[in-house]
Amino acid sequence: MSDPYGRVSGMTAPKDPKTALHAYLRGIREDLIWKLDGLSERDARLPRTATGNNFLGLLKHCLNVEAGYFGTTFGREFPTPGELVPDDAVDADPQADWYAREDETKDGLIDLYRRVGAFADETIEALPLDAPGRVPWWGPGRQDVTLHQVIVHVCVDLARHAGHADIMREQHDAVIGLGRDNRNIPGGYDWPAYVSRLTTLADRFA
Repeated sequence: MSDPYGRVSGMTAPKDPKTALHAYLRGIREDLIWKLDGLSERDARLPRTATGNNFLGLLKHCLNVEAGYFGTTFGREFPTPGELVPDDAVDADPQADWYAREDETKDGLIDLYRRVGAFADETIEALPLDAPGRVPWWGPGRQDVTLHQVIVHVCVDLARHAGHADIMREQHDAVIGLGRDNRNIPGGYDWPAYVSRLTTLADRFA
C-alpha cells in the first residue's frame, strides 16, 4: 500500500524523520479541514454523539492543540492569541474549545486553523528534532520534552480526532475517504451488500 501522506510534500514517503513526521502532521491537518467541505453552519455545529462531538468543535480543539504545543512549549506565542481559547475560559467551561460560539463561523475557524498551522510549521522548520521544550500543563516530571516527542504526540492526538470526523461525516451524508486527493477505499464497492454480509456473520453469534 502506498503512503497516503506522500502527497503532502509532493513526493513518495520522505526519508528523513523530521520531514516524514511533518508531512504526516500536515496531512492529518488538511484531512480534518476537508471533512467540513460542503457542510452548512448548522451541520458543522450539530452534536453527533451523546457527548456533543461536532465537526467545528473538533477543528477548534485541534487548532488550539497545535497553537499550544508548537507555541508555548517552545517559548513562542501565536500572533493573535485573542483568537484562541484562553485558559480561564477552559477553567470556567471544560468544553470551551469543543464547540463554535455564535460569533465564530466555519470559514473563520478554518482560516484560523490554516494560520495556526503555518505558525506550527514555523516552529517545526526552525528547530531540530532534539530541541528542548516544556509543556506547562503536563504534570511534574513530565514537562520537559523534545520537538520530536511533541510532533508525535500531536500527530496521535489529531489522528484520533480525524477518525471521529470520518465516522461523523459518514453518518451524516455517506461521504467517506481518507483525504481529498486520496480516498484510499475500493471504488464501485457494493457497501449495502457488504454491510448485510457482516450483519449476517455477526448474527451467528447472537
